[in-house]
Amino acid sequence: MKLVFAIVNGDDSAAVSKSLSQNGFRATKLASYGSFLSSGNTTFLICVEDNQVDAVVDIVQRKCHHRKQFVPNTPSYGSPITGQMPTMPLEVPVGGATIFVTNIERFEKL
Repeated sequence: MKLVFAIVNGDDSAAVSKSLSQNGFRATKLASYGSFLSSGNTTFLICVEDNQVDAVVDIVQRKCHHRKQFVPNTPSYGSPITGQMPTMPLEVPVGGATIFVTNIERFEKL
C-alpha cells in the first residue's frame, strides 16, 4: 500500500476532492498554508494500492491548474525621506500540486 500526500492550491481543492470521490478514492483533507505566499492550500491524504498511485496522480494533475498571481515586491533600497521606494508588484506562478508517495506498513479504517 502507498500513502499519497497531494498538496494543492485552495482554488483547485474542490475539483480534486470531487474527482477523487467520483473515481472511488477516499481522501482525508487537511488545511495547510504555503510558506512563500502564505496562501491557503489543501493537503489530501490518500491511501491506495500500489497499482492505483498513477490514477490518483493523474486525477490531481488534471484538476490542478497553474495560474499567475501578483504579489507585493519588497523594496531592497530606500530613499532618505520615506525610507522606501515604491515598487511594482511581482507576477509569480501559483497552482499545480506537490505530491509525495510513501510506503504504508499498516492501514486500518476503524
